[in-house]
Amino acid sequence: MTSHGASGPGPAGGRRPAGTGAGDGPASGALTWALAESALAAVEEVGGYAGGVYLRSGTPGLLRLAVLVGLPGSLFRPWWRMHANRPFPVAEVHRSGQSVHLADVEEAMRRFPQLVASLPFPFASLYAPVVAGRERFGVLVALRAPTPGVPVDARDRSRMTGGALRLGETLADLARQGTEVEWPGDPVCVQLSTGSGPPVRFGSFDWDLDTGTVTLDDGLLAILGAGVASPCSIEVLTSLLDPEDGYALWAAARQATGADGRPSVRRLRLKGPDGGLHLLEVSARARRTAPGTGPPGGGRLEGTLVDLGTGLVGSDATDRLPRAILAIDRLGRVTYVNERTERLLGRPRGALAGRPLWEALPWFGHPFHEEQLRAALLSGEPVRFLARPERGRWLSVSLHPGRDGVTMVLVPEEDPAQLAPDAAHTRRTDDVLSAPGDRAAALYRPVALAIALSEAVTARQVSAVVTEELLPAFGGRQLAIYLLSDRRLYLAWETGFPPGFLEPFDGVALDARVPGVETLTTGRPLFFESMEQMGRRYPDLPLDTNSGARAFLPLIASGRPVGSCILGFDTPRGFSPEERTVLTALAGLIAQALERAQRYDTESAVARGLQDALLPHRLPVRDGVDTVGRYLPGTLGMDVGGDWYDVIETDRGRLALVIGDVQGHGVAAAATMGQLRSAVRAFALGGHRPQDVMRGTNRLLIDLDPGQFASCCYVLLDPETGDARAVRAGHPQPLLRRPDGTTQQVELAGGMVLGVDDRASYPVTRLRLAPGAALALFTDGLIERPGRDIDEGIERLRRAFAATGSLALAETADRLIREARQATSRPDDIALLLAARWA
Repeated sequence: MTSHGASGPGPAGGRRPAGTGAGDGPASGALTWALAESALAAVEEVGGYAGGVYLRSGTPGLLRLAVLVGLPGSLFRPWWRMHANRPFPVAEVHRSGQSVHLADVEEAMRRFPQLVASLPFPFASLYAPVVAGRERFGVLVALRAPTPGVPVDARDRSRMTGGALRLGETLADLARQGTEVEWPGDPVCVQLSTGSGPPVRFGSFDWDLDTGTVTLDDGLLAILGAGVASPCSIEVLTSLLDPEDGYALWAAARQATGADGRPSVRRLRLKGPDGGLHLLEVSARARRTAPGTGPPGGGRLEGTLVDLGTGLVGSDATDRLPRAILAIDRLGRVTYVNERTERLLGRPRGALAGRPLWEALPWFGHPFHEEQLRAALLSGEPVRFLARPERGRWLSVSLHPGRDGVTMVLVPEEDPAQLAPDAAHTRRTDDVLSAPGDRAAALYRPVALAIALSEAVTARQVSAVVTEELLPAFGGRQLAIYLLSDRRLYLAWETGFPPGFLEPFDGVALDARVPGVETLTTGRPLFFESMEQMGRRYPDLPLDTNSGARAFLPLIASGRPVGSCILGFDTPRGFSPEERTVLTALAGLIAQALERAQRYDTESAVARGLQDALLPHRLPVRDGVDTVGRYLPGTLGMDVGGDWYDVIETDRGRLALVIGDVQGHGVAAAATMGQLRSAVRAFALGGHRPQDVMRGTNRLLIDLDPGQFASCCYVLLDPETGDARAVRAGHPQPLLRRPDGTTQQVELAGGMVLGVDDRASYPVTRLRLAPGAALALFTDGLIERPGRDIDEGIERLRRAFAATGSLALAETADRLIREARQATSRPDDIALLLAARWA
């Protein structure tokens, strides 16, 4: 793949071919340039303040954030990767090929509660698929201020769709030219255009966009120092910029030379020869070879620089303010520090300016402080919190966001607890002072929440997760979960309420006037900060206590009602906007988990029935041979998978020992397993040779075309002589324990797994089972371990099989499975079949 521009924007160290024009961007960074240009254009066209592009990676099903506009990359690291199967808008757009437009937080909570749980701030977001024909490249994203109750209009929808389609065509052209249109690395961050007024001029340059030559005036040369001459190449200038600013410079040129010739203003940071950082504001306008003729031929970019080493213009005025003031741009870099901030932090301006905030002020790397900065950048609303930098004095920190960045006001505080909201519920640590709602926002990150709920496979387990994780985070004491069935709500789980109190509400119809019904039918949460407030709303409703607070949350999954959830608190309390947002979003996650659990319970019941019908209830009893079979599911709560075993009495007194493994778990795998077991039985009972049994079963699976494949091992044994003929279809080799206790792997010739090639053949291997010997057939769940070589598993099983010695066959089977289970924390299904000749 071509360079992503990690070493600098523009040509990334190489010159553009002559005549390509500035509109093509840097040749060696064509992919990065195309993504950056499209993301910038989309954000600006829909009036946004941030955005980006997710692009497919080299890993199937994984998207990576390739370009991030207007936000600090490191602050949003959890969102750099997005699997296509996740319940987030980016994943859905990529899967479905349909755009998603979320005008406000309420719409986002209804459709994508995981998004709001992970970013519990008010903002609107627009998503469009980046496609070309049937090829899907990724997703274009724009973030902007919310418009509560007002949907995204047709004009902005069209702008997002058009921008994504144009980007798709560009990427398709790059692919045809040999560029690998994938993104395996970290995102490139790009600065937005500035919305500020004209600054004071210090220097200027003229960039010939056809040749890449830059002419610098005396003022700019004086700032850049003797190491830079005029004229020079554009590479010389961009080498002095951060990568994200270099892309903004190219964007300014592209916009100025576009069809409409719109002027563009960008604010960039440039490193001077003194090591100081300078602010470069670039304004671009098009210049044509002849007025009104031909395509754009070039543009003039005029820059003004302000030395951040001595502060921005107007610093004398702000130095007189009785507050410590510090400013960052939207990429998190410090752009201004006044004199009082220097004294308060004990750091000179030169050590702070130009650096990312969390590097200039390491205490800002605390997760709580990062959450506050995310809140300011995404919501556009002021944020205030308390912090103690590097175990020093407590500070009141106010963040005031705008289009160009965030202004911070730092005020020393002597008694921070008196200033914290909801002081009775405030927790103090060494570095932060935060209320429960603040902690909850940081607690429920998407990955942690997904893990907690994905491991809960029944409604009872989901309720237990809510009890153990959700209640403590918000200081709750009572929980009740009602599930909808036949238009009535039935109590599924409760804890903390007085015995019998909730019984009158069990089975209430959807026309009952109770808060649990009202929250579900309206889709809106209900928050009562005191029981008196709740009693005024529902005067006929009996109350379990005279003191406390209640939250009633609708459980709605993808627009489908599931039930309602009640959270109870022992004392009256307020619910901040952040808490209300997080709780409502979490209710959506709980609803999805409960709906999944209900489907799982249904599938599990079907699977249990299939297991009872398809696995043998007993094995044949024959003189001279003992057989024992075991099946153990690996998936939590699922009673059957695709593994199976069988012992079949065939012609002339012989026994067919069969073991197999269908890809996957659940009802589909069990159904395929049943069909294969029936097919093997039919061929075996028909007297077919082992190789013909396997060939016939293979063709049957291909004809059925269930979208699955299977492995199998079939051994035809004569109990009287011990002679056996065996065939194998992609299955693990069996183990043979001889009468003297030595145990080894049996080398059976093998063929292709079943269900792939209708011309596959299965060679026969002959072997002999001596009196006192035992044969072990097993599926790979007995030997495979995550991150371990399968040969290690086979050797471990061989030693365990040899060590069973003279144990009874049933006890041998139980010990082998028990030891296999103890060796892994991620068990798979296991089928085991043992056959031993009498000594």
